[in-house]
Amino acid sequence: MMSTVQLIPAKKELTVVFGGDWSIETPFENVSDFETLAKSPFSAVVFSGESVRRWDSSFVATILHFITVCKKEKKSYRFEKMPDGALPLIELALKVPPRDLPPRANGRKPFLDALGETSLSFFAGCADAFSFCRQAYASLRRFLRGKAVLRKSDLWLALQEAGANALPIVSLICFMIGLIVAFVGSIQLKLFGAQIYVASLVAIAVTRVMGAIMAGVIMSGRTGASYAATIGSMQVNEEVDALETMGISPFDFLVTPRLLALSLMMPFLTVYADITGILGGAFVGIVMLDLSPEEYVRATMNALKMRHVLVGIAYGASYGVIIALCGCFQGIRCGRNASAVGKATTSAVVVSIVLMTVDTAVLTFLFNMFGV
Repeated sequence: MMSTVQLIPAKKELTVVFGGDWSIETPFENVSDFETLAKSPFSAVVFSGESVRRWDSSFVATILHFITVCKKEKKSYRFEKMPDGALPLIELALKVPPRDLPPRANGRKPFLDALGETSLSFFAGCADAFSFCRQAYASLRRFLRGKAVLRKSDLWLALQEAGANALPIVSLICFMIGLIVAFVGSIQLKLFGAQIYVASLVAIAVTRVMGAIMAGVIMSGRTGASYAATIGSMQVNEEVDALETMGISPFDFLVTPRLLALSLMMPFLTVYADITGILGGAFVGIVMLDLSPEEYVRATMNALKMRHVLVGIAYGASYGVIIALCGCFQGIRCGRNASAVGKATTSAVVVSIVLMTVDTAVLTFLFNMFGV
């Protein structure tokens, strides 16, 4: 039997008789009839449930809607012969105050307000990052004194993840970068018949800057993001809180192994990136420019100076520290939901690349100032 509503108008009051089976599967849809009739000139509404056989929350929801219409039209209402248990639910629902949503802001914030909020947020973030670096430094000192609580297996695993497991992607990308640099340089050098200087161009560019930068970008997207996602997931699952409850510093157990691993592996990855980049340039020089392998090797050795290699290693070492700190910082400061892990991972990559760019500019200025 379907749900029914019978409207019986009179001079002073309107009687609403509910009947049938009221359930979510058979909702009552003719609500507009009551809304139209509620505008008639009578003073009260009587809700009667004498004909209701079965009911659920849809019955209460319909009555609450009718009551809302009565209040809007300023009509009084009362209940007669309601089914057992319905009236207490209706009274309980009526006691809940309406939800007052905050008014929406009209238009944009004033420029000075937005600037002030952005500045305060920036300085608060800088203070938080400085505090994190200070705690990481303290944890590193405890490790050097042999007092840090961490497992050696975690350190070896982090070394493997940041070192040997990264070789395939570093090989591919840096080989292609060396190839691209050599190909672009050869287009201009061919005009002067100076194809042999492609070897010098690739050797200096790759070993001094490009190898370290490409290795840093690769490790930022690969390892830095992994650090943020791993520690962030532990933060969501309250594993970091469990470590603190057991008296174990999260910096000793989670941050220090990753910071050490990436800081130690990045110089080696930089040298490996330099070698693969030079091989990419050699491929262009030998295959496309018809240079002999002996000529290319001789030109590379004449142009390559140890100071260029050391400058590249210095870049790579600083990138390793930046990437590890950014990844661990975003993971430790991650929120408590799944979307926060994604935001932390994205922030780790973006912030580390930005700081690497700033670090490159600062170190380049210092190296040029000291004539390195």
